[in-house]
Amino acid sequence: MMPLSAAATIPDTVVFDLESASGGAPWRIFLYRPPTEAPEEGWPVLYYTDANAVAGMAADIMRVQAAYPLGTGIGPGVMVGIGYPVDGAYDPLRRSWDLGPPPGQSYPPFTPDGPEVRTGGADAFLAFIENELKPRIAQMARINPARQALLGHSFGGLFVLHTLFRKPDAFSGWIASSPAVWWENEGIVKAAEAFIASGRPGAGRVLTLVGEYEQKLAPFQEGAEDEEKRREGFVQSRMVDLSREMAERLAAVPGLTSEYVFLPGETHMSVLPATLNLAIRHAFALER
Repeated sequence: MMPLSAAATIPDTVVFDLESASGGAPWRIFLYRPPTEAPEEGWPVLYYTDANAVAGMAADIMRVQAAYPLGTGIGPGVMVGIGYPVDGAYDPLRRSWDLGPPPGQSYPPFTPDGPEVRTGGADAFLAFIENELKPRIAQMARINPARQALLGHSFGGLFVLHTLFRKPDAFSGWIASSPAVWWENEGIVKAAEAFIASGRPGAGRVLTLVGEYEQKLAPFQEGAEDEEKRREGFVQSRMVDLSREMAERLAAVPGLTSEYVFLPGETHMSVLPATLNLAIRHAFALER
């Protein structure tokens, strides 16, 4: 009999740390593999950021829905979560660097005695995924290179868009949840416009998601002590407007199919479960 104090594990998931060949701190990788034989063409795969926060949720969504493909329209596949060797849900300092597009800026520390916060490392993070993480995953699971998707939320959604504009053939599925389009003077809008003007084709499908209460107060936030600060934040970030405008902008890119999803009743953080569910449907839909 299992001891009552035994720690829970994430189903069908192995966790390991992976360093870049160029050195530096490792990333913590959460690799979900279906408990069945891979198809001849290999598994479709979903890469996602902020894995410390959502890896367990992602594994449960996959194993529950992929077990009933005729009822869900979802088949099994591999999921690769990228996180950090920390106990918490996030590593804010490294996350800011990895997911922030260059050139980036410096910001005050998160804590009084902490280091300054830097952004701008997204190209190095993308190089790690492409040149080191993807080959490692291919050694551990049979992957279908034609069916690879990338998911990110907030700063992660910003990173998804940056990757699309930098390397549009890296993935065939792109899921940008609540992307921080407003960040650093809407620099990603300028990148989108430059990408479109270049005439380079995209590849696959883009899904842009945002919650209803990312640009207005949720009922439980009305009258709260931070109400005015939130209202000011909504004016600055314009999450709903900018997400919708980005999706419309991407619809004009040859080779891309762009879809915008507005999620009623969701805040910037409560949008995560709905995002994962839709991302898994996006990445692992049964092919007709």
